[in-house]
Amino acid sequence: MLRTRTAATALAALTVGLVVGCAGTSDAGRLPDASKNVLASASVPSMSTTTTTTAPAVAAPSSTPAAKPSPEPSPTVRPRAAELDIPSIGVRDLKVVPYEGTTDDRPGTVIQDRGVAASPYGKRGGVGPGDVGNYLVTAHRLSAGGPLRELPAVEVGDSVLVTAGDTVYEYEITATRETSFRSAASLAAQRAAVPGEPGEKPARAMITLSTCATPEDNAEGNFWRDANGNPEHRIDKIGVLKATRPAAP
Repeated sequence: MLRTRTAATALAALTVGLVVGCAGTSDAGRLPDASKNVLASASVPSMSTTTTTTAPAVAAPSSTPAAKPSPEPSPTVRPRAAELDIPSIGVRDLKVVPYEGTTDDRPGTVIQDRGVAASPYGKRGGVGPGDVGNYLVTAHRLSAGGPLRELPAVEVGDSVLVTAGDTVYEYEITATRETSFRSAASLAAQRAAVPGEPGEKPARAMITLSTCATPEDNAEGNFWRDANGNPEHRIDKIGVLKATRPAAP
């Protein structure tokens, strides 16, 4: 009877030791030495293997949460709204509204229908005022007040002024192009980072001013229109950035 009580006492002591170890002591997972001695003195074969196996230490959880990866940067940054002046044809303070898209798509046409110019940017569009690449500006020639009705008369050497924020960007016209809305290659050339040269990496700031060639197409009997009412051809004036200066206060 005395031997049975001693074994019971040893098991109780072992249980207390295990509970203390799971409560978060510095030796978590290891049996206290005193418990080992008690267990050795009690002849309990079913538990004897426990004293020869030591559980691996468990690392305490970190108090600092894992750092989250930084969000991917936005692929495009919305350019500033601007005002356009073309002195040679009397265009003054024409508002240019940036939007994410491509030349003369539906959102761009809606902007032009308000009598202002539209400037697409992003993966299928261009860049902002003064930025390296192709600053695309489109506006109606006949409808919505026809802000670019005289664009065909712009000549090489003429100045185009774009005011954005506190800066004036002065472009100089260097070429005239024609774009066909029925030719993917022609559209790609118009929208290229270097106008007329798809695939070329831009090295300077350029501008493309574009409006419809409706009178010219109609005169040739070409009455094709796309879903937004655009005729087949566009007249594009290409320019390069010549100078910048502070805007007048």
